[in-house]
Amino acid sequence: MSPKLKFPLSGVLLLVLLVPILAACGGGTASAPVVETVVVTAEPEVVVVTATPSEATDSTTTPPTDEPVGQWRTPHPILSKLEVRQAIAHCTDRRALIESVYPFLEDDQKDALLMNTFLPQGHWALAPDDKITIYEFDPEKGKALLEEAGWKQEEGSSVRTNEAGEPLTLKFTTTNAAFRQTWAAVLEQQLLENCGIQIIRTHAPGSWWFGSTTGLQRRDFELGAFAWVGQADPGGTTLYACNQIPLPDNNWEGQNYMGWCNETASRAVIAANNTLEREKRIEQYHILQREFTADMVSLPLFNRFEAAAASNDLVNFRPNPTTDSILVNVDEWELADGGDTVVLGFTQEPASLWLVVEDAAVANSASGLLKVRAVTSFDYDYQPAALKELPTIENGGTVLTLVEVSAGDTVWSVDGEAVELAEGVEVINADGEIVAYDGSPITLNQLAVTFEFPPMKWEDGEPLKAADYELAYNIDCNEESGAISLTVCKSIADVEFRDNGYTITYLPGAQWAEYFAYTLGTYSNLFTVGAYPSHQVLADGRKLADVPASEWSTLPEIAERPLSYGPYRLVEWQKGQRMVFEANPNYYKGEVAIKTLIIEFFDDTNQAVAQLLTGNVDVLGSETLGAGPELETVLAAAEAGQIQAFPLASPTWEHMDMNLFIR
Repeated sequence: MSPKLKFPLSGVLLLVLLVPILAACGGGTASAPVVETVVVTAEPEVVVVTATPSEATDSTTTPPTDEPVGQWRTPHPILSKLEVRQAIAHCTDRRALIESVYPFLEDDQKDALLMNTFLPQGHWALAPDDKITIYEFDPEKGKALLEEAGWKQEEGSSVRTNEAGEPLTLKFTTTNAAFRQTWAAVLEQQLLENCGIQIIRTHAPGSWWFGSTTGLQRRDFELGAFAWVGQADPGGTTLYACNQIPLPDNNWEGQNYMGWCNETASRAVIAANNTLEREKRIEQYHILQREFTADMVSLPLFNRFEAAAASNDLVNFRPNPTTDSILVNVDEWELADGGDTVVLGFTQEPASLWLVVEDAAVANSASGLLKVRAVTSFDYDYQPAALKELPTIENGGTVLTLVEVSAGDTVWSVDGEAVELAEGVEVINADGEIVAYDGSPITLNQLAVTFEFPPMKWEDGEPLKAADYELAYNIDCNEESGAISLTVCKSIADVEFRDNGYTITYLPGAQWAEYFAYTLGTYSNLFTVGAYPSHQVLADGRKLADVPASEWSTLPEIAERPLSYGPYRLVEWQKGQRMVFEANPNYYKGEVAIKTLIIEFFDDTNQAVAQLLTGNVDVLGSETLGAGPELETVLAAAEAGQIQAFPLASPTWEHMDMNLFIR
């Protein structure tokens, strides 16, 4: 009998928030995609420069008239049509997708997982229904839209064709996690049977799909499914702004994988992230959601239901839906039986521990063991960790200054870019108004945020110092590093480094709503202090501080064996098998109770769960349990008292992006 869950999801989801962190949801570690069904042609690389705003009268997305149609600028022959994208939405029964992976949930709990925009039900910035386009499951409406777009279904044919006789076939790419294979199979059947749309599924390993030079980051898909992981603010700039479309000529920076450039939406998301007033942010997020749903470039499917599990002996295990890892408080863990070794199970192996180029959840968890968190984000709010207090304007940790700027000054524009002030440049002035510079001086807000940390040491006993913080800034904010996004970096005017921290001064006009949490470590790992060992001598004899940023991703001392200043140090990494961490005797809080922490890699979630139930594994996080049928097994075992389980109404949400252009 399936265990009945003891909490209402709708009540837990009230404040789920969003930042762009990729959720791997399990998967293997092979380097090549795993094909679920036969693919006749290779998956094209798909990229876009710009697209028509949703107000345009022509529903075909076209490149700007001053740009030639060609490489990276060719509208996708199918997905560039708005009617087709809207038809896909109407032909998808999202409730049935939820049922396929969560049959053990109550009906109201399944309903609570449904999403109409990129924000979940109950979110403070969620637009009301009358301000967005809602795509109810309506195959008849979907069929009519396809007919309008020129896709006809001949009698006796299961797949629609156009006038040229070409089939309505799209390649669908996602991870090889069993969870996604389950709901994707249902989606495939729905689209074909409901509306005559054929999708060819490719289930790739997370290491390829989320790699820095493959899969999503290279826009190598037509329909692409994955999850964004929510944290403590809606964010969205790197996902939806026009200047965040990954392209060869911007070094593939950004996470706007759809290639969606709607100027109204772009300005709204930038404005929402450039004010400290919530009411103004809500107004801009409503505009963004209106455009997002009208253009239907990404179909929100559902929030995931997740759980973490641990042996009954583990004390102080504190999984939380809005922290980036179950290991966030690992320095507080203990074993009730007096043991000193804990084994975690992962079904995906990190490709690298350098999070500038690797953003899978498992890499974030493993790398976090070697770092110190400045800030935590339990329960949809922020708490100081290494910081004594969050540096706010109210407590004096942040200084807000009014500065007068004039022609030639570098400012942060309304488009979210560092620009030289000249006539016509639009900025947000000190009164929160969008104004165009006309030659007269303008007063803007300027933030200076001071982060102060306690004395800390590297695992080799060397104290953290100003040069270590400076090195983190110079590398993580370097265009040659391969960073996914440098938006926040580019908004910085200056950083003053000290041995106990640093002061970040932003460009006039840059108003990040989470300024008090944006440490230097935020650019490569959520809310960590942000430091690299400038004194470290590499195997080739060079000092780490002298190595160009372009080489860092291939340095073993960075990707595979980084020096620790966190609670643990990495002592062994047997690729494909395990990672072994030992307590760092120089950890600033003192040596931790769990002396050895081992991450074991398993081929699949079912194997990992079996090892948990037999006592060979102590902890499985939500990134390992995923959202498949193994969840029911774990919850039933917890009901029987075999283990402890923590159901989580996850801020992670599944969606399907639609790539608007082809190479």
